[in-house]
Amino acid sequence: MAVDRILKDEASEEKGDRARMATFIGALAIVDLIKTTLGPKGMDKILQSTGRGHNVTVTNDGATIMKSLHIDNPAAKVLIDISKTQDDEVGDGTTSVVVLAGELLREAEKLVAMKIHPMTIIAGYRMASECAHNALLKRVIDNKEDTDKFRSDLMNIAMTTLSSKILSQDKEHFANMAVDAVMRLKGSTNLEAIQIIKKPGGSLRDSFLDEGFILDKKIGVGQPKRIENANILVANTAMDTDKVKIYGARVRVDSMAKVAEIEGAEKDKMREKVKKIIGHGINCFVNRQLIYNFPEELFADAGVLAIEHADFDGIERLALVTGGEIASTFDNPESVKLGHCKLIEEIMIGEDKLIHFSGVEMGQACTIVLRGASEHVLDEAERSLHDALCVLSQTVNDSRVLLGGGWPEMVMAKEIDDLARKTPGKKSHAIEAFSRALQAIPTIIADNAGLDSAELISKLRAEHHKEGSTAGIDVITGAVGDMSVLGISESFKVKQAVLLSAIEAAEGLLRVDEIIRCAPRRREDRM
Repeated sequence: MAVDRILKDEASEEKGDRARMATFIGALAIVDLIKTTLGPKGMDKILQSTGRGHNVTVTNDGATIMKSLHIDNPAAKVLIDISKTQDDEVGDGTTSVVVLAGELLREAEKLVAMKIHPMTIIAGYRMASECAHNALLKRVIDNKEDTDKFRSDLMNIAMTTLSSKILSQDKEHFANMAVDAVMRLKGSTNLEAIQIIKKPGGSLRDSFLDEGFILDKKIGVGQPKRIENANILVANTAMDTDKVKIYGARVRVDSMAKVAEIEGAEKDKMREKVKKIIGHGINCFVNRQLIYNFPEELFADAGVLAIEHADFDGIERLALVTGGEIASTFDNPESVKLGHCKLIEEIMIGEDKLIHFSGVEMGQACTIVLRGASEHVLDEAERSLHDALCVLSQTVNDSRVLLGGGWPEMVMAKEIDDLARKTPGKKSHAIEAFSRALQAIPTIIADNAGLDSAELISKLRAEHHKEGSTAGIDVITGAVGDMSVLGISESFKVKQAVLLSAIEAAEGLLRVDEIIRCAPRRREDRM
């Protein structure tokens, strides 16, 4: 055995160029996998899990695909992480960020082959990204003051986001729903208040936005089906103690009559509790735990609507929406905040009965009911809508807007090319490379639509040499189009996040010169 082995037997290490090769190859493999989902003509992927039931997911959402991949290559894992971060941070642009980082590495690989040191490349990339960021800042549009214009900006952003997803056929309908829902939030980015209920059946076009709150439960037997001006007590308490429950407690009795006495006492306790609850002056009681038939009877006699087993999400949201608080003790009614709403009634969606609360206190909440042919379609629709909602809620806070369709990339690329001409030294190669990586995004959008990308991008570049050009790729006609006329917009915040995450990830991977894999743990032979 050689003396120079300091690592354990099974551990492997790759040094220098080998390590760099491994990172480049891993990153590029991921990019080639995911780049076909980019843009309005991007294709979907089917992911099948290896678990029980082999669940199938059909998706176009970059983050969802990335999450489901189990990968051994360390560089690929870095790219997966940035797409997750992008998903949590702004919700959309998950594919773009991976593609951009991958393209930056692809360009870097060529530069390394030309014997340019990775640190020089990083310095050049840094200058270029600074320049690109400023180029975008100079050209943002901000219509915060003018509500009608701002709303049309939001509509355009929503339609642009949805056009690469399954909802692209009815994108106006869904964009409207998303904008309405986000406008109700009045600037908070808390999407908890927007509830999405998925009901198979009907077509995607039958989806609707409901102002109010829908609880996925049925109304109990013999209880009022409709309550106006409801006062709602939302509780999390046990309503099931009217039978003797004996867990490990031992009660010695000398006759059955004594057992009956104990049960009687339990019943009285329950009756007291129900009396206290009704004493709050409520006509609707929503409980998270189950309600036995005895207390249910008592509630029905008092004309109170009792709903049991409202799942936790539902009950948290219901409390949030009606302006109540979740109570678990009922001794001092004055300290409990009740929820209010104008009307509670039962509605039918497809086959199922649901309880609908309308006219709720907090105008911010609403429910989106999605209909669709199958579970897979609904899941994908929910993911797409979630992307749109995230982007819109971010844009409401940071109202700067850019045009879409490869326009921002071309603008940045032009500015960066100008910078490269002014920069002396080897850095200028890296700066040019950055601009080529940015142009890869419109190239891929065109490729996915089956267009001649080389032709289109060169036309686009020529257009952008005129001042204040608004040209981008119009995938539908397959030519260079005017983005401001077509209404293709993107949120500035998303673009900025894509740019910054991609450059940081690429930089992190470029600094690598050695990969060390630990020795796998040996399993003992258990005989």
